[in-house]
Amino acid sequence: MTDQRPKDGMPPLAPDNGNPLYRQIYDRFRGAIAQGTLAPGDRVPSARALAKEMGVARGTVEVAYSLLVAEGYIQTRGQAGTIVAPDLQPQAPPAAVLPVPETPDDGHGWHRPAVILPFQMGVPALDEFPRKLWARLGARQLRGLQAPDLSYPPSNGLMGLRTAVAAYLQVARGIHCQPSEVFITSGYNHSMQLVMQALLAPGDRVWVEDPGYPPTRALLAQARMQAAPVPVDQDGMMVAEGIARCADAKAAVVTPAHQSPLSMSLSLPRRQALLEWAERQQAWIVEDDYDGEYRYASRPLPALKSLDAQGRVLYAGSFSKVLFPGMRLAYLVVPAAQVARFDRICRLLSGTAPGLTQSILSAFMTEGHFGRHIQRMRRLYGERRNATAAGLAAALGPGMRIDPQPGGMHLVARMDGRQWDQPLAARMREQGMYAHALSRWSSLPNPHEGLLLGFTNIASETQAHALGLRIKALM
Repeated sequence: MTDQRPKDGMPPLAPDNGNPLYRQIYDRFRGAIAQGTLAPGDRVPSARALAKEMGVARGTVEVAYSLLVAEGYIQTRGQAGTIVAPDLQPQAPPAAVLPVPETPDDGHGWHRPAVILPFQMGVPALDEFPRKLWARLGARQLRGLQAPDLSYPPSNGLMGLRTAVAAYLQVARGIHCQPSEVFITSGYNHSMQLVMQALLAPGDRVWVEDPGYPPTRALLAQARMQAAPVPVDQDGMMVAEGIARCADAKAAVVTPAHQSPLSMSLSLPRRQALLEWAERQQAWIVEDDYDGEYRYASRPLPALKSLDAQGRVLYAGSFSKVLFPGMRLAYLVVPAAQVARFDRICRLLSGTAPGLTQSILSAFMTEGHFGRHIQRMRRLYGERRNATAAGLAAALGPGMRIDPQPGGMHLVARMDGRQWDQPLAARMREQGMYAHALSRWSSLPNPHEGLLLGFTNIASETQAHALGLRIKALM
């Protein structure tokens, strides 16, 4: 192997940096000319001499020189040798590209690590997903591919999947909708972007729960809309408070089944009051039903959309929490009167998921696997929720309390004191555990503090207890 060690003080080449040796030589000469180190008219070493000096093959240097000649940086003059082009003007070197440091979150308290960490929120029990069944359905869909299946999928989603979603919602969530009212999206953010593009305008004010899902506020800010925080209590969003603070808002984004992140349900009187406000103001309600399937105290509650008689509610659901987030599939149910408008926006944005993934999910739903999977995961999450709460309580003692919650996929841990949740969450991340600081989910003064801890991937009380002891050592 050719030796690339330096000779006579020449910096060495790096044979393993992914850049060919001839390109490294080319870059060195071009940089020296740009900086003025090699001036116009200066002689450069012959290919033979430079190859010997740098310990590379002569042909490597000749390739580099041929590039420099072709681009006008150097000129060959036969017996007189090779020189830097006489009429070349020195140029400032390009600015160095600095690596972007990894930040702990996006500034809104939301961070997705590269690997799944204990207590990570928003991730289902991936160890229990029926991968073999999914692979079998995928193989069947691939074998049945026809030429039309290779074209662009419809911008609003495959009709088979939209029909399956509409049928599921009618049975499971009490929502009566037609497949034409269902729009397949690539996630909650995409669903929100459709709503903002179709129904809202820059400068509009939008109610958001406080504390509430941080990306919602970020999406509104990106669209130059104003998030109007509305506090929550044991009955969910305080609708009367929202009316008192911002009665002329154009929309409200709510999580009625399990308030995100405190998990209480929006009471029936509050639901009725919210619908009455939306009808009176001609405002819109986005119902984010991110994990409504997972209720352990009783049967899942009917959706707010099921009470909507005036066509003011848009229902946003996701498959990320019930199946797996890598699927990047969600759906949005819009009022019948708005279907044409959303069709136009979908064709413009063209952000739907790949047709093959949609067809696999459609088969998964229509053949009954989806419903059975949810039932199985509801039982599993009930067990893991109890085990995680018991393990943490035993390890942490009375200094930290676990809130009782009727459903959801995470726990809320509280502790007396001020300004403790963000430092503790940061220390947990440093030690390979995950936690959201509840105070980061609020924009109101004097926010409540707590740790938001996902339990879906905690397999046993023993594991939860061991993790709890690690948390206690950081307190």
